[in-house]
Amino acid sequence: MINKLTKPKRLYQEIGLALYEEFRQSNFHIGDRLPTERDIAERLKVSRTVVREALIMLELMELVEIRKGSGIYLIKQPTNDTSNHELESSLDKDDAGPFEMMQARQLLESHVAEFAATQATKKDIIKMRNALELEKQNIDVLDHKHDGDKLFHFAIAEATQNSVLVDLVENLWERRENSLMWKQLHSHITDQTYRKKWLIDHQNILSAIQQRNPDAARMAMWRHLENVKDTLLMLSEHQDPNFDGYLFSSNPVQV
Repeated sequence: MINKLTKPKRLYQEIGLALYEEFRQSNFHIGDRLPTERDIAERLKVSRTVVREALIMLELMELVEIRKGSGIYLIKQPTNDTSNHELESSLDKDDAGPFEMMQARQLLESHVAEFAATQATKKDIIKMRNALELEKQNIDVLDHKHDGDKLFHFAIAEATQNSVLVDLVENLWERRENSLMWKQLHSHITDQTYRKKWLIDHQNILSAIQQRNPDAARMAMWRHLENVKDTLLMLSEHQDPNFDGYLFSSNPVQV
């Protein structure tokens, strides 16, 4: 029994540890396909985003492999060692899950955009336009950098004329850029066409700020970051949408 580990700091770590224990005590063998993300979420009564984050944690530990269009597979047998340094390290990391991070950004940046709509100067609007132009150039030349995206969000924060809000927004972006969880999530995303939709979202946000409409700016930013969250969840999906797990269940439902 693993009983000497650091107490998990985040919900995805708690779920990751529960799955680790479950896989350790079960009859799963290396190469076996594991229960689906939806099954895990329903059984543990948590959201699919939390399960996705827990699986990313186990993937970083090289315990499971997420195969796009196929499912989740066990690639290393969990150990009974109570001094499991790899698991201890994963639970000790202060790395927020990517969807938890997106939720924080959504709450903060929607209100930042709302306030920016009342404070923005002509200079701020020019900064936002230049950032969108850079973002468009990045997309047109298939550049995987997100410099324009980042500068646009920073320009909105700066338009509040409040240095504390600027620091908060910059801190969330810095955490994203330094997050192994975030990088691992993006390793499963190959389709970059979503960036064109996000550019349209940004144009809608800029339009609301230009019109000095705080409510519209807040809602436009909220919708944008909701779209980002939904897009990341969809594009990193490992299960074939046409796959019916029950067809391959070792214990199928009797009808």
